[in-house]
Amino acid sequence: MTDPVATLLDLLDIEPLELNLYRGKGSGGETSKRIFGGQVVGQALSAAYHTVEGRSCHSLHAYFMRPGDPSRPVIYEVDRARDGGSFTTRRVIAIQNGKQILNMAASFHVDEPGLHHQHDMPDAPDPETLPTRAEAKAKMAARAPEARRADILRPSPIELRPTDDYDPLTPKPSPDGHSVWFRLTRPVPDAPAWMQHCLLTYASDLHLMGTGMRPHGKSIFTGEMMIASLDHAIWFHAPVDFGHWHLYVMDSPWTGAGRGVNRGLIYAADGTLVASTAQEGLMRPVTPG
Repeated sequence: MTDPVATLLDLLDIEPLELNLYRGKGSGGETSKRIFGGQVVGQALSAAYHTVEGRSCHSLHAYFMRPGDPSRPVIYEVDRARDGGSFTTRRVIAIQNGKQILNMAASFHVDEPGLHHQHDMPDAPDPETLPTRAEAKAKMAARAPEARRADILRPSPIELRPTDDYDPLTPKPSPDGHSVWFRLTRPVPDAPAWMQHCLLTYASDLHLMGTGMRPHGKSIFTGEMMIASLDHAIWFHAPVDFGHWHLYVMDSPWTGAGRGVNRGLIYAADGTLVASTAQEGLMRPVTPG
């Protein structure tokens, strides 16, 4: 039987083609009809990491330009923009069919001491007391339109356990603030630090996009909205071991003009803030007929 975690590790460990040129697989991510956004950003970060030594990514900013085709590989071109004394900058372009589908800037930093503070992790139920993702998927698939069921039941390497009972099939206006426990479905203790960053990058695109729709009683399943990620940003604050539980705390301070802004804080289970995220998404109402 296929191991979804092994598939994800293979997906993010891209193939070198030539100096500064890499190839990533298109299929194998969270969705079947287009490439999952977190997959493209994760592969782009992997490509950048292939050109950096001795430094960790502290921030990345990516723009989605076109949907990716999962039936074709993605080519990643890395521009070694700067190698400084403390910081390294890389620009990455993801290409399919001769066209850009994503461009990303990432910055890497040497380890150094400094002042420290962080916001405390909010209270949340113990993840082991919450329904598993498989249980939630089975209940959702039983109620979903038949055309949606295959994607809902698609095996995933990410275990997700929302801390509230929000129903995306029949959503009601709800507070935008919410949280989700998530991790890999099994530990990967041998994965290097750069791969842990890529794994968290991949998973950080889950649930974030729907945050801005919650106050309006909409979701990706209602068919009332044209939805797409426009950009994605991550700031890494501390080492990551994504084989263990992390709490993803999200909110949406604004929606308007057919767009919505979503923010996230990712905490390790011990309360350490390991990353912050931000994303703007297209939220365009579908005109009937």
